[in-house]
Amino acid sequence: MTVKREALVLVGLVLAVDALFIALYFGAGIERASDTLKIAFTVIWTAINLIVVIRGLTRIRSARMNHPQS
Repeated sequence: MTVKREALVLVGLVLAVDALFIALYFGAGIERASDTLKIAFTVIWTAINLIVVIRGLTRIRSARMNHPQS
């Protein structure tokens, strides 16, 4: 894939993860939960976003190395 496409996929995946976690936050009633549960939820959300971003940036780097621009 091209660098541009990989970047768009990365943005789309981050938006999808965020939309999922926001829906889960309100759907599961976490806004009314204890502070400990809210912090755990935030840590999990951040960790998954970090995994998605690292994976995406690795793919972008690979695409740049395989198809260098002149």
